[in-house]
Amino acid sequence: MLSKQDIDDRILVQEHFAQEHLPQQMGSAEIEQYKSRIRQLLKEKDACLVAHYYTDDLIQQLADETGGCVSDSLEMARFGSRHPASTLIVAGVRFMGETAKILNPEKRILMPTLEATCSLDIGCPADEFSAFCDQYPDHEVVVYANTSAAVKARADWVVTSSIALKVVEYLADQGKKIIWAPDKHLGEYVRKETGAEMILWDGSCIVHEEFKAKGILDLKQVYPDAAVLVHPESPDAVVQIADAVGSTSQLIKAAHDLPNETFIVATDRGIFYKMQQAAPGKRFLEAPTGGSGATCRSCAHCPWMAMNGLDNIVAALEHGVDEIHVDAELARRALKPLQRMLDFSAS
Repeated sequence: MLSKQDIDDRILVQEHFAQEHLPQQMGSAEIEQYKSRIRQLLKEKDACLVAHYYTDDLIQQLADETGGCVSDSLEMARFGSRHPASTLIVAGVRFMGETAKILNPEKRILMPTLEATCSLDIGCPADEFSAFCDQYPDHEVVVYANTSAAVKARADWVVTSSIALKVVEYLADQGKKIIWAPDKHLGEYVRKETGAEMILWDGSCIVHEEFKAKGILDLKQVYPDAAVLVHPESPDAVVQIADAVGSTSQLIKAAHDLPNETFIVATDRGIFYKMQQAAPGKRFLEAPTGGSGATCRSCAHCPWMAMNGLDNIVAALEHGVDEIHVDAELARRALKPLQRMLDFSAS
C-alpha cells in the first residue's frame, strides 16, 4: 500500500498539471461562437453532452440547452445508458468517462480532456488496493464511484454518495463485513450512520477535506440564519455541524426544501448553478477553507473539473481526441458491480 506521503506527492503533481491546463477566460462573443459550434457538432456527430454538477456553469447550461444531462455521477451513468446518441461527451473527470464506456461499450465516449482525474482515484492504485483486499477475504468490497475501472473490477459493489447508506445498510442486514474505499470521510459517515462493520481505505478528496468546522462556525456568526449543507466527503467535524448532509443531488433538494434564505455550502462551488435554479432568490455561500490546518489547495473547486472547457469540448467533437477506451476484460469485470449499483438504485 502506498504511503500517505507517496499519495500526497502524486496528488500534488496532478494538481500542478491540472492548473497548467485550465481553460482560458473568454469574452462573451467568443463564448457564443464556441457554444454555437458545439450545438452544430453535437447534431453532426449524433452526440450528447453529459456534465457533472461541478463543471463550469457554461458547460452545465449548454448541456441543459442541448437535451443533455447535468447531474451527479449516478444519474450521469443512468442517462448515458438510456440516451440513443451514438457518442457521449462526458464533461467531468476520467472515472466518469470510464464508467460511461463500461456501461455503453458500443458507444464512442469522448472527454474534453483525459487529464482530468480525481484525488480519490489517484489515492487508490489498483494493485495496492487489490493487495489490501486480499488481507480480508471474508469481506464484501464496496468502492465509491470515484475510482478507476481497475479498482471497480476488484469490487463487489460500486456506490455513489446518493445510495451509499442504503447499500451498506442492505449488506449489514445480511451480516456482511465490508471493505470501503477510497474516501475515509464518507466511509466513516456511512459506518456511523449504519453501524456496519467496515474497514476503511485511507483516501480523501482534496476539495472536501479543506472545509473546516471553525471557519464555517465563524461564518455562521455573520449569517446566523444560514443553513449548512455538507457533502459527506467532508471531515466529521464539518458533518457534525450540518443542517443537511447528502450527495450533490440531495443537497440541491435540501436547498429547495429548507426554509432558510441563506446557505453555507461545503462542497464544490460548481453546484451553485443548479442550486440557484432549484431555489431562485436564495443566497449560497462557499464554506470557508480557512481555519486551523487549512492549506486551500482547492478553495472549494476541483482543479480537474475546471479543466473542462468549451474549447476542448469543440476539439473532442471535431477531431475525436480524448476518447475513452477500457480493456474488454477489465470492463467485463467492472460491469458487474456497476450494474449492481444501477439495479439497486432502481429497485
